[in-house]
Amino acid sequence: MKIEINNNLHLTYCTNIHPGEDWEKVFNNLKEYVPSLKARLAPNQTFGIGLRLAEVAARELLKENTLTQFQSWLTEQNLYVFTLNGFPYGQFHYQVVKDQVYAPDWSKQERLDYTLQLTTILAKLLPDDMEGSISTLPLSYKPWFKGNEFLQASVKDKASLHIARVVAKMVHIYAKTGKLLHLDLEPEPDGLIENAVEVIDYFKKHLLPIGGAYLADYLQISRAQAETNLLNHVRICYDTCHFAVEYENPITVFKQFQSVGIQIGKIQISAALRVNIPEDIKQRRLVWQRLLPFAESTYLHQVIARDVDGRLHHYSDLETALPSLENTTDNEWRIHFHVPIFVQDYQLLQSTQKDIVTVLEMLQKQDFCNHLEIETYTWEVLPEEMKLDLLTSLQREYEWVISQLLAKSLVAS
Repeated sequence: MKIEINNNLHLTYCTNIHPGEDWEKVFNNLKEYVPSLKARLAPNQTFGIGLRLAEVAARELLKENTLTQFQSWLTEQNLYVFTLNGFPYGQFHYQVVKDQVYAPDWSKQERLDYTLQLTTILAKLLPDDMEGSISTLPLSYKPWFKGNEFLQASVKDKASLHIARVVAKMVHIYAKTGKLLHLDLEPEPDGLIENAVEVIDYFKKHLLPIGGAYLADYLQISRAQAETNLLNHVRICYDTCHFAVEYENPITVFKQFQSVGIQIGKIQISAALRVNIPEDIKQRRLVWQRLLPFAESTYLHQVIARDVDGRLHHYSDLETALPSLENTTDNEWRIHFHVPIFVQDYQLLQSTQKDIVTVLEMLQKQDFCNHLEIETYTWEVLPEEMKLDLLTSLQREYEWVISQLLAKSLVAS
């Protein structure tokens, strides 16, 4: 939905919360949830969709006249698609996902082919008066390379060539239709690019030189023009949960990116779990019991710990971190578990909701991004006491974000 505060913000939720990988299941989920949600939140407005398409759904959507039929349904329902989630390639529900969410990574042809399909789809669905974004994985999964810097660099180089090919298509689409699309890399803990420093390093050492050389040759343009195109069509998907887990301040990160010309293409609004580690052993055992239901088997829940001296160290998953809780010298853990954004206190646990508030405040002062996507995708694996019916949960998330934006807007005025 459009929120006309300072700049036109487009707010949606990511449909990756709905199980189903083929197009029939995706479309059935859209028909079941989106019109009902629109009726509750914006009955007289156009209403945006953050569409997640697995590779099989994208392929099916491009067959025969399926995409045209979908467009007709969107028009009938007063809906529009402005952003796609191209991170998970395949299954995302009802089975162990863990590190396979990164496969195939950006060094693989399959990832390129899939993203080119998404680019075709978004170019067709996107209204004429707005930009389109496709969020994608942070190149690959760092632990697969076990500290092998040469192999990591090789993957980054291959990824840069593949990403440049997507950019070439986006440049062609813009020249032909005037529609500006961008591919938004989504850093997260243990991703091959997971924090601001690694993002900037990747752009400087890999994407711009390698992707720039390819694009200059392919499009027969100067290197300067090629790099400008890369910076325009490759941006960052800033997930507030992910950067909070990395203990990165949003204001600092945005300044770092702006200083080197890296843009934010989409903000995913999500909250991580945060734990202040008590000194008392009995209290630590209570925290352990409270955390145990979150150590579920479907998704990776990376943990970044901070000790009293501010040093950070990583656990690959919550289930590997929990055995060390009783005797750890850490004083804080932040856990990659997307909890509902409208709650800050979870009884012995907290969330990183304050980082979301900071980002929403920044949006009132600077026009640096207008794509907002609520991304609490863990509803089905939350502990039972935190579960509500899905439609009500989504409504509460929207209403919380809107209330924050309106409150900040009134203060700013």
